Amino acid sequence: MALGFLSKLKEGLAKTTRALAGGLGKLVGLGRGAEREALAKLEEVLVSADMGIRTALKLREEIEAMLRRGEIRSTDPAALLAPIRRELKRLMPRRASEPIRAARPPTVVMVVGVNGTGKTTSVGKLAKWLQEGGRKKVILAAADTFRAAATEQLSIWAERAGVEIVRHGHGADPAAVVHDAAEAAVARGADYLLIDTAGRLHTRENLMRELDKIRRVASRKIEGAPHEVLLVLDATTGQNAVSQAKKFADCVGLTGLFLAKLDGTAKGGVVVAIWNEIKVPVKYVGVGEGIDDILPFDPESFVDALFPEDLTKDAT
Repeated sequence: MALGFLSKLKEGLAKTTRALAGGLGKLVGLGRGAEREALAKLEEVLVSADMGIRTALKLREEIEAMLRRGEIRSTDPAALLAPIRRELKRLMPRRASEPIRAARPPTVVMVVGVNGTGKTTSVGKLAKWLQEGGRKKVILAAADTFRAAATEQLSIWAERAGVEIVRHGHGADPAAVVHDAAEAAVARGADYLLIDTAGRLHTRENLMRELDKIRRVASRKIEGAPHEVLLVLDATTGQNAVSQAKKFADCVGLTGLFLAKLDGTAKGGVVVAIWNEIKVPVKYVGVGEGIDDILPFDPESFVDALFPEDLTKDAT
């Protein structure tokens, strides 16, 4: 039987929740009057999950205020969960994570990211997800023509997903691929056009120039394109993912993030850090290696999975 949404997310975040449980366990046994030490340890726990200093400080300040009011005890890990969950849900609004739809199809999604993040794999997963069980038509554009392996890899994922792919030869002009793919998407009544872009050129300026060219070509063929610009990040890189997101957000104008390999890290809190630092929402997460191991991101479910009610059973 297929895992439910929350169950699958919990499974993907298992490494992170185990790390948080272990960290909260450090609060057990602290005596009365140890509030300062307890707050310092709590901050350490949150930072270790890569939620970022800014988020950790906000949460610490909220809990410190509750301690002053006598609403919780600093040595009770269970009492800390409610304010942490409430504040995290407040920080990440649900509406921001909803996908953008074009006024009329096709919706064009340009996928960007550095090599090695799982970008092409994520495009394949997204193609399968967007089909909605075969009710939607998806076309892929293999615009990463600088690596022959990238086109071949995307072709394999297209076959697995059962979608059409538009590709040219190795070294071809990526914008030409996008031009032909956009024409095909319109002519064949596609609902979505996913554009897999190069992950690296010789300099960042060259990469951003190429992405801008792709954007212009797509917009000439399809009104408002690209409607989504998704950055794929490797969750296992923690704070390095935040740095990558900042750079791409400055240069490309991101609408959302696809956080890959969330199941392989104890640093799942990076989702919170990214939102707090650059206000770009996570829209999809990868929680495994299979083509169906993709989930649309829901902030409330994420927080509930990250800090489940039984988390402190392992901490006490």
